[in-house]
Amino acid sequence: MASYRLYAYLTLVALIFCVAYATDPTQLQDFCVATNDPKNALFVNGLFCKNPMEVKAEDFFAKGLDKPRDTNNRLGSVVTPVDTAQLPGLNTLGISIARLDFAPYGVVAPHTHPRATEVLTVLEGTVYVGFVTSNPPVNGANNKLFAKVLNKGDVFVFPQGLIHFELNVGKTPAVAMSALSSQNPGRVTIADAVFGSKSPISVDILSNAFQLDANIIRSIQLKFSTSS
Repeated sequence: MASYRLYAYLTLVALIFCVAYATDPTQLQDFCVATNDPKNALFVNGLFCKNPMEVKAEDFFAKGLDKPRDTNNRLGSVVTPVDTAQLPGLNTLGISIARLDFAPYGVVAPHTHPRATEVLTVLEGTVYVGFVTSNPPVNGANNKLFAKVLNKGDVFVFPQGLIHFELNVGKTPAVAMSALSSQNPGRVTIADAVFGSKSPISVDILSNAFQLDANIIRSIQLKFSTSS
């Protein structure tokens, strides 16, 4: 009887594992519209794989993250990603990294990574970081902000898909490094997406959503449509 129960238990565990592994692959791009014509196919969910016999050490190598970036722009920050575009060997491994450079008081504007959790480590300077929770299930409850001032060597995590930001609160340049749990994390900068989309979102929708006068919305959209 005991051996029968053990066999039944192992069979159940095996079935659970089979079901767990029979799910769809993680999405690596915003969308992948199906086509029945291979000639019209541009890419798969990810990238095509190189012949293993032609792989070289250089496919797993990238350099240059030690070099400071030019932060002379309207936000005073630059994000330098290292994903499969810069490091082909990352394909299918589910990770990527990025360097963040900040001018004094420079900011990485509120944004999300739809396909990745981010772990940020401050290498130089003092950086104020935070993320906001998704809409709470209780009507009338507020989204909650989790924020912290980080110094050199401090680490902070931004859960996947949540809006987050980084701000250099020091008087000197700051540098941070981020590790992300996707080879293609994606990035949605909230202000650019809402006010700078092509074609633009209806002024009526935005003025109601933000409770602002329509002329103010048009002025903001103009700034984002003309900014680089």
